[in-house]
Amino acid sequence: MSDGALSQDEIDALLAGVDPSSPGSSAPAAAMAAPGSEDERKAIQAFLSGTVDAQSSNLSMMTGRDVSFKGPTVTAVSREDLLQQLPDMVTSVKADFNSGFPGEHSFLFPEDTAKAVAALMNKEENIELDDMAMSVLGEVISQLVGSQITALTDKTGNKSIASVSPEAANVPKAVAALPGGTFMCAAYQLALGDGQDHRLWEVFGPAVSADIAQALTGKSADPGPTPGAGMGGGMGMPGMGAMPGMGMPGMGMAAMPGMGGMPGMGMGGMMPMSANVQSVQFPSLMPQPTAQEQGNIGLIMDVFMEMTVELGRTRKLIKEILGMGEGTIIELDKLAGEPVDILVNHKLIAKGEVVVIDENFGVRVTEIVSPMERMGESI
Repeated sequence: MSDGALSQDEIDALLAGVDPSSPGSSAPAAAMAAPGSEDERKAIQAFLSGTVDAQSSNLSMMTGRDVSFKGPTVTAVSREDLLQQLPDMVTSVKADFNSGFPGEHSFLFPEDTAKAVAALMNKEENIELDDMAMSVLGEVISQLVGSQITALTDKTGNKSIASVSPEAANVPKAVAALPGGTFMCAAYQLALGDGQDHRLWEVFGPAVSADIAQALTGKSADPGPTPGAGMGGGMGMPGMGAMPGMGMPGMGMAAMPGMGGMPGMGMGGMMPMSANVQSVQFPSLMPQPTAQEQGNIGLIMDVFMEMTVELGRTRKLIKEILGMGEGTIIELDKLAGEPVDILVNHKLIAKGEVVVIDENFGVRVTEIVSPMERMGESI
């Protein structure tokens, strides 16, 4: 008889937000859900193995160093099984799928691996796993998941696959959010160019792995053709039987049951119908305000609108943005002395030149953008 004290397994389950008494939780083996099939495991492993080259290329591009993924090895595990493989502290990155194959999906870094990846991204040494590092790791996982979604879409034809924005947190392994029951876990080896062995675990919830495997193997239920809907021998309808003479050749309707013959109703002999043809009248593209509209505009004269002066724009890679610091110079697409853009609610309406009024900056309007130019800018 129990003395009422919680076991360590029960404490870990409660910390992770899992009810240890529920059938889907990581409780005794007798209470766990049936493990994923071998076919499911093989399908997930084959798919992930086909993405490691692309994932290595993505991470190498983001870090600026030759990085490679090895593996993965996919196994069906329970929460307790995985906790035994993890170090005491892990960086957990939740990246659940919210459409396509909705369900639990996450990545787990050992603490030292998380620091090594964040250091490569930030070009720093002895980095701390602060909010900035968590954001960087979330961006890394976002890129990896994006590559996986692209590959899944190509292989399954499912164009609705999407995931939530990844959220990273450095936590004790006991409180890492893991699925209940038995789920699929992919273990990767990472080579980050520092001479050390690094590991990464990818976790798929039971529903996610089952749905993905079913889509990859093409074993989803096929409703098949509608009974009687064959195009060769007739246009049969459920409960009515085939209609002789309704096949594609000739489209004859002479022998429809219960209707008698209808001479002349074949495709070649359809009765002519008179058509009333009229030309289409398109409205003018140029706005022509009425007198009523001109009078009503006075009702909105005291409405505030946001006016912005844009000095210029540029595009940067993520690694360049993350590498910015004090003193960084950003080159814009405007030449010195070129007019600046004046925007209202983010729409270009005019151009001007920068002036100084007392100690404040100002803009002198030099050109009003025509309506046609504004339309072209919007397009």
